[in-house]
Amino acid sequence: MKLIVGLGNPGEKYAATRHNAGFWLVERLAAQSGTVLRKDGKFQALVGRHEASGAWLVMPQSFMNSSGRPVQMMASFFKIQPADVLIVHDELDLPPGIARLKQGGGVAGHNGLKDVSARLGTHDYWRLRLGVGRPAAKGAAIDYVLHRPTQDERAAIDEAIARALEVLPLVLAGDTQGAMLKLHTQEPEPSSPPPAKSARAIEPAQAPASEPPARNVAAEPDADKEKAQTAGQADKLSIAAAGAVEPRPEPARKPTSIERFGDAARAGSIGAAGSADRTERNGTIEKTGAAGNGEQAEKGERKSGLNSLLRKFLPGTGPARKK
Repeated sequence: MKLIVGLGNPGEKYAATRHNAGFWLVERLAAQSGTVLRKDGKFQALVGRHEASGAWLVMPQSFMNSSGRPVQMMASFFKIQPADVLIVHDELDLPPGIARLKQGGGVAGHNGLKDVSARLGTHDYWRLRLGVGRPAAKGAAIDYVLHRPTQDERAAIDEAIARALEVLPLVLAGDTQGAMLKLHTQEPEPSSPPPAKSARAIEPAQAPASEPPARNVAAEPDADKEKAQTAGQADKLSIAAAGAVEPRPEPARKPTSIERFGDAARAGSIGAAGSADRTERNGTIEKTGAAGNGEQAEKGERKSGLNSLLRKFLPGTGPARKK
């Protein structure tokens, strides 16, 4: 890689805005390598030479919409091909903390990339994309990139820049594939809350100490029956061993008013039937007694008539004979 260009807007007003993320990386690379960036009026940019690799570090000073002119002039003057040019820029389609390296592709509405592609006549240059996130409101991208990131976002962007600086020696040496592999595998995974555990997924060993898991006492062997945890479980085991459960007496239930009325009515009918039965039996007895008295009277009359006949025909049977 022979030309590394950071995109941004010149001036203190824009120095800390999201659109200047490309400037942030080139400034840190220059500070780490001891490269001095000087303003070059001919190229309308801050320019410095990276001594270790011989690559040029460039920060255009013609504002973002005209970033392509210094790039074209530097590439034309030093005979640098687009495949040896690396453009570092802010990327709305990546969240803060993510950095990606690629060659070619579209400009995704980025005015700096649009002017560079137009000036070089191609999209086949390398890009180092530093994620800054996208605003929630539609159509607010321009205002969004011209404002400062939040403290957390700036910290995440600085971490992405640090990871990109670690792989830049590979890029400068021409090992872009190795640089991509290392950079992309170092990216942090998006943070997400741990999934809530379902109550069904909790094993008995993970149950809270205050609520021990329920035991299937009936399925335990006889040797373990004495280890039942509660008196209720011991009672159940004793009942199961006996093989029968005595029924509990049901408490006496008070009859309702309807039931009491029915009982009284049934009692009255039974009493009337009993009185009639007794009257009938008494009448039968009286009839039987009367019949017996008549039969005795008739027997007496027959006996008296027989005695009279005997006295008439048999002498000595009367009172005189007795004398």
